[in-house]
Amino acid sequence: MSPDEEEEQPLSKMATTIDNSNAVQATKKKHLGIPEAVFVEDVDSFMKQPGNETADAALRKLDEQYQKYKYMELNLSQKKLRLKNQIPQITQTLEILRHMQKKKETTEPMETHFLLADNVYCKATVPPTDKVCLWLGANVMLEYDIDEAQALLEKNLSTASRNLETLVEDLDFLRDQFTTIEVNMARVYNWDVKRRSRENLLKSAEKS
Repeated sequence: MSPDEEEEQPLSKMATTIDNSNAVQATKKKHLGIPEAVFVEDVDSFMKQPGNETADAALRKLDEQYQKYKYMELNLSQKKLRLKNQIPQITQTLEILRHMQKKKETTEPMETHFLLADNVYCKATVPPTDKVCLWLGANVMLEYDIDEAQALLEKNLSTASRNLETLVEDLDFLRDQFTTIEVNMARVYNWDVKRRSRENLLKSAEKS
């Protein structure tokens, strides 16, 4: 093997290590705000940590962590539901705007139905126009040019779609944390059962 080849191999390994490190950092940044549950590999060492004087105390701590994840899951699920309702509304509004965009160059009015109240619609004739009003929320409505309104809604749709993807990934990440905590609780419980079993055997041996 030539010296050049010997140099290339360590550099290749270094590049792979850096790539793996960057991937781990990217995952941590991606789920920023959701702490990662640490798998309890050595239960004996875990039980020597402060606050884990007894198995019950350790299980309570793990259960508290589990409930925090449950609370996060509830919040993320609610956000996901809102976005799943919001995205079709934005898409439908964009379709209407594109239709109005085609009609604004003509003199032909557009016939449509608009919502008066829940499940109550009224037929309307809309003359060609280059202006629309959009609800922005909090009882605020603003007038826009059709082009501006379309650009705004396309940006909102893109943002909402990205946020939905992130929420789905965060929920999947949370489910992994649930599994880790459940396994940790089972390991601590089994450790305690074995400990008590050993103590009972020792007591029986001493009595005999």
